Amino acid sequence: MSPTAAESWARARSFHHSSYPPARIAAEREQSVSVCLPARECAATVATIVTALQELRETGAIDEIVVVDAASKDGTAAIAERAGARVLQEGDLLASHGPVLGKGDAMWRALSALEGELVCFLDADTEDFSAHFAAGLLGPLVCERGVSFVKGHYRRPFTQGGVEDAEGGGRVNHLMARPALALFFPELAEVRQPLAGEVAARRDLLESLPFATGYGVETAMLIDAWRKVGLEGIAQVDLEEHRNPHQSLAALSPMAATVLATIARRLEQDGRLQAVGGAPLERPPLATVSVA
Repeated sequence: MSPTAAESWARARSFHHSSYPPARIAAEREQSVSVCLPARECAATVATIVTALQELRETGAIDEIVVVDAASKDGTAAIAERAGARVLQEGDLLASHGPVLGKGDAMWRALSALEGELVCFLDADTEDFSAHFAAGLLGPLVCERGVSFVKGHYRRPFTQGGVEDAEGGGRVNHLMARPALALFFPELAEVRQPLAGEVAARRDLLESLPFATGYGVETAMLIDAWRKVGLEGIAQVDLEEHRNPHQSLAALSPMAATVLATIARRLEQDGRLQAVGGAPLERPPLATVSVA
């Protein structure tokens, strides 16, 4: 049986972070790099992450580290600043667009303040962060021809009742995002972790995309990037393992609903589905917005 387009893509555009050590990124990159951490109540993890990223900056792999804080009450902003990050409050960015409506909105606003031609978004609550998360994501943009958008993937251990399941995390990814994408957008069926918050892309691509304001941002960004640059412009990188706090099933239910509604909106745009409502508000492509 001939491989599907998705299978052929996965063979050609799937990489391992070990192929992209920081020294290689520093030696081969020709564009400026910003790393951005949207953060909400991340005092326990943000300093470790920023400190690791500082090592990348010192080796010349990246240029700027920006934490975009959601008015955290636990001191996230001060801790990040002491560790060496530039800290911005999400509500101060593009304030004329009203209140910040979740993670995707924070990322959209952050883009207006970042200086790099390559942009890497990372989760700020990662408990086992290593510099390879950022270097690995940047690798295909810097070292592989024709790549404009990179997703990370990893194992997400899940512990319940004192028992750890090495692959048990990422429940919405396994139960909603991947099956729905495989059904409705089969070209994206081999993207291992469509909901991963670890993503890197060329700035001009990001500025051409709308941003879903809530938890649908990763799904929307993946589909829209594929529409813009095709499978050949997308890569994925194995980051090995990722540990961060797990949410309850009650909290995962609205997240799954948002992911499904975001996919439904893309189907509606394609003329394959009648309007169903429920999708999160979307911010327009930043390239169409005055940021003065």
